[in-house]
Amino acid sequence: MGQSMSNVSEYEFLVFLVLAIFVLELLARRARLPPAGAFILGGIALALVPGAPALTIDPDLILLVFMPPLLMHGAYFTVWREFRANLTGILLLAFGAVAFTTLLVGLAAHWLVPALPWAVCFTLGAIVSPPDAVAAGAVLERLALPGRISALLQGESLLNDASGLVLFRLALTAALTGSFSAPAAFGALCLLSAGGVAVGFVVGHAGLLVLRRLRDSELTITATLLLAVASYIVGDRLHVSGVLSTVTAGLVLGWHQHEIISAATRVRAQAFWKVMVFLLESILFILIGLSLRGVLERVDTHPQALRALAAPVAGVVGALIVSRFLWIFGTDLLHRGARRFGRMRQAEPSFATATLLSWAGMRGVVTLAAALSLPVSLPGRDIVLICAFAVILVTVLLQAPTLAPLIRLLRVSGASELILRRDSEDLAWLRMAQAQHARIAALSHQPDGTERHPRLLEQYGHRVRVAAAYRADRDAHEPRRIDHFNAIIAAIAAGRLAVLRMHRAGEIDDRVLRTLEYELDLQQMAAESQTEDEA
Repeated sequence: MGQSMSNVSEYEFLVFLVLAIFVLELLARRARLPPAGAFILGGIALALVPGAPALTIDPDLILLVFMPPLLMHGAYFTVWREFRANLTGILLLAFGAVAFTTLLVGLAAHWLVPALPWAVCFTLGAIVSPPDAVAAGAVLERLALPGRISALLQGESLLNDASGLVLFRLALTAALTGSFSAPAAFGALCLLSAGGVAVGFVVGHAGLLVLRRLRDSELTITATLLLAVASYIVGDRLHVSGVLSTVTAGLVLGWHQHEIISAATRVRAQAFWKVMVFLLESILFILIGLSLRGVLERVDTHPQALRALAAPVAGVVGALIVSRFLWIFGTDLLHRGARRFGRMRQAEPSFATATLLSWAGMRGVVTLAAALSLPVSLPGRDIVLICAFAVILVTVLLQAPTLAPLIRLLRVSGASELILRRDSEDLAWLRMAQAQHARIAALSHQPDGTERHPRLLEQYGHRVRVAAAYRADRDAHEPRRIDHFNAIIAAIAAGRLAVLRMHRAGEIDDRVLRTLEYELDLQQMAAESQTEDEA
């Protein structure tokens, strides 16, 4: 935060930011606007208020504080099957598209501003090349997309920060030293990427050994947070990609969490991470808006100077958007050619999918942090700063809000996948009920023909019959299912009221209340999830 503010003032300012987040989120929901855009605009408005405190953002600190938990959260909830099935496309976007964008933006910048050194032009290209994981996550969470598109965009956002930051450091070194070697740069990229994956794999499995031995929810949740930061720091200190290290550790933890984390801990952890990620993402977008004042203070704001910058800035933004379209449609053409000659068997790419992927390239915190970390002595630093900030504004405020209308226009829908998912869900419920009934039957049957658990056997047998009937005719049984769970919710509410009355009357103490309320909470969560699915 700003050095001109005291520690108390910084804390009060942080509390004010949380209040601003609360208000802006409410306004965005009422107006049905993307929250990311609302937060950035709110930050800009706060930055332009006369008398607002000066804010100095430490880029390295921003990356260290915000990126590990956000990357860990994204990797933890990654659908591994879809990620693996689309790995080739993800790598083409995360590494190929980033390198191609760096090249094309660099060429455009040098053509628009011939006085700008080549290395600085490619530094600018590397700064704006990686779409942001935070921006992508904030937008994709509210869009209903087919699984393949979501997997490509989410996978790209998790991996491309690493390639973008590596290219940025290589280009910046070339700009400051005047020397550059393409083979050395490629070797460094491979070494940093492979090293990051290896470190993340080791840290992730070491974390699993610790988590398996923890029984307390609070310690387990704290350990997962520490694991995110540790994987990033260890990777960075070993001079490999901290981003890929964190992502890999998150994938390892997400794959094994079903076996090593208890149900109660998982419920609490999801609540904790959901609130924390919401706050981190929101604060980041507001900080992007607030950084406008710092950017303006760093550049020449004379009207004539700003007019001279208008054409290069517009050209860089245009080259950025066009480069993504060229890369995605170009690789799709190669894909079609490979399928024609029998070299690939995957589904043929569609125009709608390529268009949507091309337009979904929001930039955010990594672009801002890289731009703000540029040394003052770098030639053309003002142009790079303005271009980076303009790219963030255009992609978040223009591309993000228009994704939903574009989905409707292109008629891209996940409806067919939803039907398949519902069918598989029905089958899973049936198989689960059958397995539970079989286990109860084995435990219940006695040698003399009597039953040890007759009521459980009847209960689980009823579940099997209901699941089979529901799968056979979903539409006929759906109203009864909804009515069934609404009755359960009403019964839970009555039970909760009775427990609260006993507590108010002094008949039970706080520990008993918390135990019973937690059980009721779990029951209500399960029942509400069944009714909300159809809402």
